[in-house]
Amino acid sequence: MKFSCEKALLQSAIATASRATAPKSSIPALEGILLEAGSELLLTGYNLETGIRTVVPAEIGEKGSLVLSARLFGDIVRRLPDDVLTVTTEGLTVHIQCGDVNYNIQGIDPEDFPELPVVEPQNALLLSRATLSDMISRTIFAISQNDGRPILTGSLFEVMGQTLTVVSVDGQRLALRREQLEKAPGRDFSFVVPGMALGEVRSICGDSEETVEITTGQRQILFRMGSTILVTRRLEGEFLNYRQSISWKSTIDLNVEVKQLMTSIDRVSLILQENTRNPLRCIVGDGVIYLSSVTAIGNASDQCPVEGSGDDLHIGFNHKFMMDALKAVPVEKAKLLMGTPSTPCIIVPTDAESGQEAFLFMVLPVRMSASWDK
Repeated sequence: MKFSCEKALLQSAIATASRATAPKSSIPALEGILLEAGSELLLTGYNLETGIRTVVPAEIGEKGSLVLSARLFGDIVRRLPDDVLTVTTEGLTVHIQCGDVNYNIQGIDPEDFPELPVVEPQNALLLSRATLSDMISRTIFAISQNDGRPILTGSLFEVMGQTLTVVSVDGQRLALRREQLEKAPGRDFSFVVPGMALGEVRSICGDSEETVEITTGQRQILFRMGSTILVTRRLEGEFLNYRQSISWKSTIDLNVEVKQLMTSIDRVSLILQENTRNPLRCIVGDGVIYLSSVTAIGNASDQCPVEGSGDDLHIGFNHKFMMDALKAVPVEKAKLLMGTPSTPCIIVPTDAESGQEAFLFMVLPVRMSASWDK
């Protein structure tokens, strides 16, 4: 195998393919990147759950393939001068030359590298990379980290007509984003994508307005983003009935400036340590939310103006969960829906229509052992 290409282009491709390599594995090839020089130069990383393949513009001198350690190959290319580099192989020995710099390293037999799964298309949809990246960013924080319910370690993608809905749930909170597709796929369908794969998709998508194509098969899902594809397994099982979870009727309806509420929560939660069980305490009054926290360190309080009345509702929340939800709100002003100390807080647009919200975030309250004074 022999090829030549720009150092910067190869470095970028190595960084992309490396996202799917295994950090440590009993199969050394899974820690590496498969290089295939044919009609074009392909770089592939695959950890048996997620695979990434990308194309690099290169001049192919001799066809062939080899696996190289992703870490070592990446470190070498990153340190090369900004110039055209040439990679030549003899058996499993690889010679890398760029300017006056030369490396000779050992590769791995490409036969040891597992093939990427073939996705036999069942359904497909198109949307911009920026839109997909935004939908993932505003829902990925609510994906469950508990393997006890594997289906919740991913996000539900639900296509109904021309609407795409992405939902994440971890048992204590829920995040939902909706977008209108430019073109309806033709039929309704749904699938669940692992959270780890979604993180990689978001990184590859960036904020480009170019199109990403999502194709679902029986067991796999393929994301095609320009010259890069990502293949991941579908999570199997029955996802939480999120519509039932958010269908309760609220009795408290408040409009709030999102940044102002975040600032107040940030001030009050300063003394709440990461692993503390002490809640963020809220008293929802007439035109104001009183916030406070009490720990062995001390106490803090603040208040945030709102539009509406909460009839002095006393309710507690995990401050981190509430902040994560507010950070994901894409507008300056939002609506808070609440009811009792044991029912959730739901955050929606101020002009939301039930079942049509562009976003919805739900945070369950923390049960309080006793009342408190503001």
